[in-house]
Amino acid sequence: MKILPDTTVQTFQTSAFTPALPAKLPKTTSGTIPASVKWFQEPWPTFNSSYLGQFGGEMVQLEYTSAELTPGAPSVFHRAEAPIGIFLQWAAQADAKTPQRFYVAQAPLNRLPKSLQDDIPTPEIVLKAGKGDVYDASIWLGIAPTYTPLHCDPNPNLYLQLAGRKVIRMLQPQDGQSVFAAVQSALGRQVSSRFRGDEMMKGREKDLLEAEIWHHRTAGHGTALMGFEASLEAGEFMFIPQGWWHTVKSTGQGCTASVNWWFR
Repeated sequence: MKILPDTTVQTFQTSAFTPALPAKLPKTTSGTIPASVKWFQEPWPTFNSSYLGQFGGEMVQLEYTSAELTPGAPSVFHRAEAPIGIFLQWAAQADAKTPQRFYVAQAPLNRLPKSLQDDIPTPEIVLKAGKGDVYDASIWLGIAPTYTPLHCDPNPNLYLQLAGRKVIRMLQPQDGQSVFAAVQSALGRQVSSRFRGDEMMKGREKDLLEAEIWHHRTAGHGTALMGFEASLEAGEFMFIPQGWWHTVKSTGQGCTASVNWWFR
Protein backbone atom coordinates (compact mmCIF):
# COMPACT_ATOMS: atom_id res chain seq x y z
CA MET A 1 0.00 0.00 0.00
CA LYS A 2 1.21 3.47 -0.84
CA ILE A 3 2.24 5.78 2.00
CA LEU A 4 2.06 9.38 0.85
CA PRO A 5 5.05 11.64 1.59
CA ASP A 6 2.85 14.53 2.76
CA THR A 7 -0.77 15.62 3.20
CA THR A 8 -0.88 18.33 0.53
CA VAL A 9 -3.93 18.46 -1.72
CA GLN A 10 -1.83 17.97 -4.86
CA THR A 11 -0.08 14.85 -3.55
CA PHE A 12 -3.37 13.38 -2.35
CA GLN A 13 -5.15 14.10 -5.64
CA THR A 14 -2.37 12.70 -7.82
CA SER A 15 -1.47 9.59 -5.81
CA ALA A 16 -4.74 8.52 -4.22
CA PHE A 17 -7.97 10.39 -4.93
CA THR A 18 -7.88 10.60 -8.74
CA PRO A 19 -6.59 7.05 -9.39
CA ALA A 20 -8.91 5.76 -6.62
CA LEU A 21 -6.17 3.87 -4.78
CA PRO A 22 -5.93 3.21 -1.02
CA ALA A 23 -3.25 5.26 0.69
CA LYS A 24 -1.98 5.97 4.16
CA LEU A 25 -1.20 9.59 4.99
CA PRO A 26 1.50 10.83 7.37
CA LYS A 27 0.74 11.50 11.01
CA THR A 28 -0.63 14.92 11.80
CA THR A 29 0.53 17.07 14.66
CA SER A 30 -1.92 16.93 17.57
CA GLY A 31 -2.30 20.70 17.48
CA THR A 32 -4.13 20.53 14.14
CA ILE A 33 -6.90 18.33 15.59
CA PRO A 34 -8.15 19.83 18.88
CA ALA A 35 -10.04 16.63 19.77
CA SER A 36 -6.71 14.77 19.91
CA VAL A 37 -5.85 16.82 22.99
CA LYS A 38 -9.21 17.77 24.51
CA TRP A 39 -11.04 14.43 24.32
CA PHE A 40 -8.38 12.26 26.01
CA GLN A 41 -6.25 12.21 29.15
CA GLU A 42 -3.67 10.20 31.05
CA PRO A 43 -3.26 7.31 31.51
CA TRP A 44 -3.15 7.37 27.72
CA PRO A 45 -5.42 6.66 26.04
CA THR A 46 -8.40 7.38 28.34
CA PHE A 47 -11.49 9.42 27.55
CA ASN A 48 -11.47 12.84 29.22
CA SER A 49 -14.71 12.44 31.14
CA SER A 50 -14.48 15.91 32.72
CA TYR A 51 -14.61 17.48 29.25
CA LEU A 52 -16.82 15.03 27.35
CA GLY A 53 -19.05 14.61 30.40
CA GLN A 54 -20.33 18.15 29.88
CA PHE A 55 -22.20 16.75 26.91
CA GLY A 56 -23.44 13.59 28.63
CA GLY A 57 -27.06 14.21 27.66
CA GLU A 58 -26.33 14.46 23.94
CA MET A 59 -27.80 11.61 21.91
CA VAL A 60 -25.51 9.44 19.77
CA GLN A 61 -25.86 6.20 17.84
CA LEU A 62 -24.77 3.49 20.27
CA GLU A 63 -24.18 -0.20 19.57
CA TYR A 64 -24.54 -2.76 22.35
CA THR A 65 -23.15 -6.27 22.08
CA SER A 66 -22.89 -9.07 24.58
CA ALA A 67 -20.82 -12.23 24.28
CA GLU A 68 -22.44 -15.65 24.39
CA LEU A 69 -23.36 -16.59 27.93
CA THR A 70 -23.39 -20.29 27.10
CA PRO A 71 -21.53 -22.23 24.36
CA GLY A 72 -23.48 -22.17 21.10
CA ALA A 73 -25.83 -19.41 22.20
CA PRO A 74 -26.14 -16.41 19.85
CA SER A 75 -24.53 -13.13 20.78
CA VAL A 76 -26.73 -10.12 21.44
CA PHE A 77 -26.64 -7.01 19.27
CA HIS A 78 -28.72 -3.83 19.54
CA ARG A 79 -28.35 -0.40 17.96
CA ALA A 80 -30.16 2.66 19.33
CA GLU A 81 -29.92 6.38 20.02
CA ALA A 82 -28.75 6.93 23.59
CA PRO A 83 -27.06 9.65 25.69
CA ILE A 84 -23.29 9.65 25.28
CA GLY A 85 -23.08 9.77 29.07
CA ILE A 86 -24.15 6.10 29.19
CA PHE A 87 -21.15 5.21 27.05
CA LEU A 88 -18.76 7.35 29.11
CA GLN A 89 -19.88 5.73 32.37
CA TRP A 90 -19.35 2.28 30.88
CA ALA A 91 -15.98 3.20 29.33
CA ALA A 92 -14.66 4.43 32.68
CA GLN A 93 -14.73 0.89 34.10
CA ALA A 94 -14.55 -1.33 30.98
CA ASP A 95 -11.56 -3.21 29.59
CA ALA A 96 -10.87 -5.75 26.86
CA LYS A 97 -12.47 -8.56 28.88
CA THR A 98 -15.75 -6.82 29.69
CA PRO A 99 -18.43 -9.07 28.11
CA GLN A 100 -21.02 -6.32 27.64
CA ARG A 101 -19.73 -3.81 25.07
CA PHE A 102 -20.81 -0.33 24.03
CA TYR A 103 -19.55 1.35 20.85
CA VAL A 104 -20.39 4.82 19.57
CA ALA A 105 -20.47 3.75 15.93
CA GLN A 106 -21.04 5.98 12.90
CA ALA A 107 -22.48 8.76 15.05
CA PRO A 108 -23.02 11.81 12.77
CA LEU A 109 -20.63 14.60 13.64
CA ASN A 110 -23.12 17.26 12.58
CA ARG A 111 -25.56 16.20 15.31
CA LEU A 112 -23.07 16.93 18.07
CA PRO A 113 -22.86 20.30 19.85
CA LYS A 114 -20.95 22.91 17.86
CA SER A 115 -18.07 22.96 20.37
CA LEU A 116 -17.46 19.25 19.75
CA GLN A 117 -17.77 19.71 15.98
CA ASP A 118 -15.20 22.48 16.18
CA ASP A 119 -12.81 20.04 17.88
CA ILE A 120 -12.71 18.04 14.60
CA PRO A 121 -12.26 20.45 11.68
CA THR A 122 -12.72 19.05 8.19
CA PRO A 123 -9.30 18.39 6.58
CA GLU A 124 -8.28 20.55 3.65
CA ILE A 125 -7.91 17.53 1.36
CA VAL A 126 -11.57 16.62 1.95
CA LEU A 127 -12.69 20.12 0.99
CA LYS A 128 -10.38 20.62 -2.01
CA ALA A 129 -9.43 17.26 -3.55
CA GLY A 130 -12.78 16.74 -5.24
CA LYS A 131 -15.93 18.82 -5.60
CA GLY A 132 -15.90 19.92 -1.98
CA ASP A 133 -19.09 17.96 -1.30
CA VAL A 134 -18.88 16.40 2.18
CA TYR A 135 -21.57 13.73 2.17
CA ASP A 136 -21.28 12.96 5.90
CA ALA A 137 -18.83 12.69 8.81
CA SER A 138 -19.00 10.27 11.74
CA ILE A 139 -17.25 9.56 15.03
CA TRP A 140 -16.37 6.13 16.40
CA LEU A 141 -15.63 5.78 20.15
CA GLY A 142 -14.99 2.55 22.02
CA ILE A 143 -12.80 0.47 24.29
CA ALA A 144 -10.58 -2.03 22.46
CA PRO A 145 -11.36 -4.47 21.02
CA THR A 146 -13.93 -3.04 18.61
CA TYR A 147 -14.93 -4.45 15.24
CA THR A 148 -16.62 -3.27 12.05
CA PRO A 149 -17.49 -6.08 9.58
CA LEU A 150 -16.63 -6.17 5.88
CA HIS A 151 -18.60 -3.63 3.83
CA CYS A 152 -18.17 -1.03 1.10
CA ASP A 153 -19.13 2.64 0.93
CA PRO A 154 -20.76 4.53 -1.96
CA ASN A 155 -18.39 7.50 -1.54
CA PRO A 156 -14.66 8.02 -0.98
CA ASN A 157 -13.75 7.80 2.70
CA LEU A 158 -11.00 9.59 4.66
CA TYR A 159 -10.48 7.88 8.03
CA LEU A 160 -8.54 9.50 10.89
CA GLN A 161 -7.43 7.71 14.04
CA LEU A 162 -7.74 10.06 17.01
CA ALA A 163 -6.64 7.71 19.82
CA GLY A 164 -5.63 4.08 20.22
CA ARG A 165 -4.79 1.76 17.33
CA LYS A 166 -6.78 0.14 14.55
CA VAL A 167 -6.07 -2.28 11.72
CA ILE A 168 -7.93 -1.91 8.42
CA ARG A 169 -8.07 -4.65 5.80
CA MET A 170 -9.29 -3.82 2.30
CA LEU A 171 -10.24 -5.58 -0.91
CA GLN A 172 -10.71 -3.97 -4.31
CA PRO A 173 -14.36 -3.78 -5.42
CA GLN A 174 -14.55 -6.93 -7.54
CA ASP A 175 -12.75 -9.09 -4.98
CA GLY A 176 -14.84 -7.79 -2.11
CA GLN A 177 -18.01 -8.46 -4.09
CA SER A 178 -16.76 -11.99 -4.77
CA VAL A 179 -16.28 -12.65 -1.06
CA PHE A 180 -19.65 -11.15 -0.21
CA ALA A 181 -21.45 -13.19 -2.89
CA ALA A 182 -19.74 -16.41 -1.74
CA VAL A 183 -20.81 -15.80 1.85
CA GLN A 184 -24.39 -15.10 0.77
CA SER A 185 -24.34 -18.31 -1.28
CA ALA A 186 -23.12 -20.24 1.75
CA LEU A 187 -26.06 -18.78 3.68
CA GLY A 188 -28.45 -19.82 0.91
CA ARG A 189 -29.63 -16.32 0.04
CA GLN A 190 -29.10 -13.39 -2.30
CA VAL A 191 -28.81 -9.95 -0.70
CA SER A 192 -27.72 -6.65 -2.20
CA SER A 193 -24.41 -5.39 -0.89
CA ARG A 194 -25.77 -1.84 -1.07
CA PHE A 195 -28.35 -2.32 1.66
CA ARG A 196 -26.94 -3.77 4.87
CA GLY A 197 -28.65 -4.14 8.21
CA ASP A 198 -28.04 -5.73 11.58
CA GLU A 199 -27.35 -9.09 9.91
CA MET A 200 -23.79 -7.91 9.21
CA MET A 201 -23.24 -7.33 12.93
CA LYS A 202 -24.30 -10.67 14.35
CA GLY A 203 -24.92 -14.30 13.58
CA ARG A 204 -23.50 -16.52 10.89
CA GLU A 205 -22.99 -13.81 8.26
CA LYS A 206 -20.74 -11.85 10.61
CA ASP A 207 -18.80 -15.01 11.49
CA LEU A 208 -18.33 -16.04 7.85
CA LEU A 209 -17.20 -12.59 6.72
CA GLU A 210 -14.76 -12.38 9.61
CA ALA A 211 -13.38 -15.83 8.78
CA GLU A 212 -12.90 -14.82 5.14
CA ILE A 213 -10.88 -11.69 5.82
CA TRP A 214 -9.16 -12.31 9.12
CA HIS A 215 -8.68 -16.09 9.02
CA HIS A 216 -8.16 -16.62 5.28
CA ARG A 217 -11.01 -19.01 4.62
CA THR A 218 -12.43 -19.41 1.13
CA ALA A 219 -16.28 -19.66 1.41
CA GLY A 220 -16.49 -21.27 -2.01
CA HIS A 221 -15.01 -18.56 -4.23
CA GLY A 222 -11.98 -20.82 -4.68
CA THR A 223 -9.32 -18.21 -5.33
CA ALA A 224 -6.78 -16.46 -3.18
CA LEU A 225 -7.53 -12.75 -3.07
CA MET A 226 -4.95 -10.00 -2.72
CA GLY A 227 -5.85 -7.31 -0.22
CA PHE A 228 -4.28 -4.44 1.65
CA GLU A 229 -3.72 -3.94 5.36
CA ALA A 230 -2.91 -0.75 7.23
CA SER A 231 -2.25 -0.16 10.92
CA LEU A 232 -3.30 3.26 12.16
CA GLU A 233 -2.06 5.04 15.25
CA ALA A 234 -3.27 8.35 16.68
CA GLY A 235 -2.91 11.14 14.13
CA GLU A 236 -2.71 8.90 11.05
CA PHE A 237 -5.11 9.05 8.09
CA MET A 238 -6.28 6.29 5.76
CA PHE A 239 -7.93 6.92 2.38
CA ILE A 240 -10.43 4.26 1.31
CA PRO A 241 -11.64 4.76 -2.29
CA GLN A 242 -15.26 4.49 -3.31
CA GLY A 243 -16.44 0.90 -3.56
CA TRP A 244 -13.43 -0.68 -1.84
CA TRP A 245 -14.47 -3.28 0.71
CA HIS A 246 -12.99 -2.88 4.18
CA THR A 247 -13.21 -4.16 7.74
CA VAL A 248 -11.75 -2.57 10.86
CA LYS A 249 -10.49 -3.87 14.20
CA SER A 250 -9.05 -1.97 17.14
CA THR A 251 -6.06 -3.47 18.91
CA GLY A 252 -4.20 -2.95 22.15
CA GLN A 253 -5.66 -1.60 25.38
CA GLY A 254 -7.71 1.40 26.41
CA CYS A 255 -9.91 3.71 24.43
CA THR A 256 -10.05 3.92 20.68
CA ALA A 257 -11.47 6.86 18.75
CA SER A 258 -11.78 7.66 15.06
CA VAL A 259 -13.53 10.07 12.74
CA ASN A 260 -14.23 9.71 9.05
CA TRP A 261 -15.50 11.86 6.21
CA TRP A 262 -17.38 10.61 3.15
CA PHE A 263 -16.90 13.09 0.35
CA ARG A 264 -16.86 13.67 -3.38
